[in-house]
Amino acid sequence: MTDPAPIETFWHGLRSADPTLPEAVPEAWAFGATRAQADDLLALVLDGIKTGTASSLWDYEATGDPLPAVGDLSILLDGDGMPRALIETTDVRIRAFDAVPSEHAFAEGEGDLTLTHWRTVHERFWREHSESPRGFEPDMPVVCELFRLRYPR
Repeated sequence: MTDPAPIETFWHGLRSADPTLPEAVPEAWAFGATRAQADDLLALVLDGIKTGTASSLWDYEATGDPLPAVGDLSILLDGDGMPRALIETTDVRIRAFDAVPSEHAFAEGEGDLTLTHWRTVHERFWREHSESPRGFEPDMPVVCELFRLRYPR
């Protein structure tokens, strides 16, 4: 479990610099399922390469977590659970896995930025790490989210 103190300190620091941010601390989370994935994907965000992510709708249903919505703020954690960035969701679309467009694969910023790479990596991820017993299917619903980096700029 992630220690909430660094997250609260991070959020209060951001609010001191930008008092228009809401008082409530946003959800804090890390990309991927491993420390290395969290650090690697966070680095792509911080470098301005990664501006999108994808999640299994079935995983949201299995965990009961709310779906992302336009305007949501999220604190991104590194592999050690430390807060490193603030993003704002700018677009959310649910698509079948086999209908995710190449533009979304490019926005995710991973590998060679192609849809072929995206499909290979995401199929493997959902087969190995899905929180839903349904796992992976070629037509499974995928939550395609775009975001912008708010901090650090």
